[in-house]
Amino acid sequence: MDQADLEHLTQFVRSRRGVEAFVEPRTTVTETTVLLVAHDGEWTRRRIESPEIARRFAQQLSLPIYDVRLLGYPQRMRDYNARQKRRPA
Repeated sequence: MDQADLEHLTQFVRSRRGVEAFVEPRTTVTETTVLLVAHDGEWTRRRIESPEIARRFAQQLSLPIYDVRLLGYPQRMRDYNARQKRRPA
């Protein structure tokens, strides 16, 4: 993870409450990513080298971390996305 991505993720965690981390596996189209979701469903994601690095990052910031393949995406994230679509431009 480059320094700008690390700073972005750290700032997201420090400026929001109830943040949880989710590891998204590598696919044929995308790299492994870490997804951060705040209490209100606001989210951000960045590429990360491996699930291990994502776990280390989460541990350093005392975040719970989950595997999207096992748990899925949180409902609050889907609700947030739906609210954003309904907002006037």
